[in-house]
Parts: sequence; structure tokens; C-alpha cells
Amino acid sequence: MQPISKKRLWTGRIVTALTVLFLAIDAVMKLAKARVSVEATVQLGYPEGDVLGIGAVLLVCVVLYVIPGTSFLGAVLLTAYLGGAVATQVRAGLPLFSNVLFPVYVGVLVWTGLVLRDNKLRALISSHAT
Repeated sequence: MQPISKKRLWTGRIVTALTVLFLAIDAVMKLAKARVSVEATVQLGYPEGDVLGIGAVLLVCVVLYVIPGTSFLGAVLLTAYLGGAVATQVRAGLPLFSNVLFPVYVGVLVWTGLVLRDNKLRALISSHAT
């Protein structure tokens, strides 16, 4: 297994940092019950009382993703969380590219950041791709 180049490692760290920042802000806004976050969640059909739980789940997933030893588990859980977001957007009848697929775009960033900074995962993917 070849060592990760500094360029690849830093690209992965930057992609990860930006993704984590976005998701962490979303989680904290839900935990703080920021008006904009509560209103958006209610508009999507969830009761106001569920906002805190949704924020807590997201924050746990983000923390697991940030810790190197649990980053793979965190990425899997974030993928599941984002899949729920896609389902919610579809159920609400929102536009495909601007709303429904936005969580997919975030999920791609989650996995891109992880693959760029994790040699073992990259080796696993390349061994299954051939």
C-alpha cells in the first residue's frame, strides 16, 4: 500500500472539514432549536418536538465521522441520515436537483473526503473495482 500523498491527504481533509462544518452547523441549529431550523423541519412534515432528536442523531453521526477510528462508521451513518433526508424531500414533493438531490451531493462529499484521506478504504475500493 502506497502512502497518501500530501496533496491527496490535504484535499481530503479540506473536503471533510467543509462537509463537517456544514453538517455540524445544521445539527447545532437543530439542537438550539433555531427558528429557521424548526420552521423548515415542520414544513417538511415533522413535529416540532422531533427537531432536537434529529439534531442529536446528526451530531452523533458527525462526531463519529470526525474521529479517525470511527470515520467509516460515521460515513455509513451519515449516508443513512442523508438517505432519510432524500426520502423526506421526495415525500414533500420538492424539486429534484435543488432539493431532493442535495443530500446526495453532501453524501458524495462525505465519502470523497474519507476516500481521499484513508488508504485502507481506497485499497478496498480499488480491489473490488477490478
